[in-house]
Amino acid sequence: MSVTPSAMRRVLLGLAALLTASMTHAQTYPAKPVRVINPAAPGANSDILFRLLSPKMAEVLGQQPVIDYRPGAGGTVGAEITAKSAPDDWRMF
Repeated sequence: MSVTPSAMRRVLLGLAALLTASMTHAQTYPAKPVRVINPAAPGANSDILFRLLSPKMAEVLGQQPVIDYRPGAGGTVGAEITAKSAPDDWRMF
């Protein structure tokens, strides 16, 4: 089975159209500072870890991460704030 040059050309043009269409609609993520909700009090282990990692996070993401402390009720307060926050339209897969 042989592929004609015109069929190959059509396939390549279709692939090029798909690739350029996806690149033109891509947006940089994140477009605003990253909000990290910490359900523990300032000075806890998670706070220390965040402070150590935040410079690298800012470098990788291109935005400054901001920590929001919401201690109380064994983490339920922080989980509720997270659940009720606005979606960011980012999908992993």
